[in-house]
Amino acid sequence: MVETKKIALYVVVVFVLYTIVTSPTRAADLVQIGFEGISDAAQGVGQFMTSLIQ
Repeated sequence: MVETKKIALYVVVVFVLYTIVTSPTRAADLVQIGFEGISDAAQGVGQFMTSLIQ
């Protein structure tokens, strides 16, 4: 099972590196979308906690 996880991790890393090398603009767009999603989720949690306090 551990070997399968290692292989899957290596495949993901190679795919990410390949994407960055072949299309850096698209890779930057994907990273930006990911960080925007994380930011939106954190704001949602903050609003939820604020509503609990009030």
